[in-house]
Amino acid sequence: MATVNDISKESVLMFKGEPHIVVEFQHVNPGKGSSFVRTRLKNARSGKVLDNTYKAAETVEFVDLERRNLQYTYNDGSKWHFMDNATYEEISIPKEVLAEKANYLKEGQEIMGWFYEGECLNVVLPKKMVLKVTEAFDAVKGDSSGNITKEVTLETGYKVKAPIFIKEGDLLSINTETGEYVERANQ
Repeated sequence: MATVNDISKESVLMFKGEPHIVVEFQHVNPGKGSSFVRTRLKNARSGKVLDNTYKAAETVEFVDLERRNLQYTYNDGSKWHFMDNATYEEISIPKEVLAEKANYLKEGQEIMGWFYEGECLNVVLPKKMVLKVTEAFDAVKGDSSGNITKEVTLETGYKVKAPIFIKEGDLLSINTETGEYVERANQ
């Protein structure tokens, strides 16, 4: 058993008999009374999100997950298919597990899969990913004052706001946590 001070984002706790992923957490130390930790937990199996508060004196049980390196191969619309790099076994992960992370997956991309009792509960992407722009409309003359952006489409089909100087074929660095443009990557 661990203390609530050990809670961090993406850690996995056992809560009401089910593994839950910590989506958000906040350590609160009020002027009066004892400190506590406010958490937002996502049920790793059902995807249901709930809020829970832990008092400083409470203990929590962390779930030990098996971590596997996976390589993205393809998707069939409802499931994304990966190859386990160690065993070469094909693993199918439902869309609900990937959620918005599916927006950044391109063929051959390596990710980390977290497994509990043989079931993939979560996938971890690199913080930044480089994706190619497949569609970008030209900027309109006169649109140069201020921080002007336009919507561009990336090779995965994901649309992101980018500066007006971005054009088709450019490689962009995208933050996978926020889904936002970071910078133009070296080509």
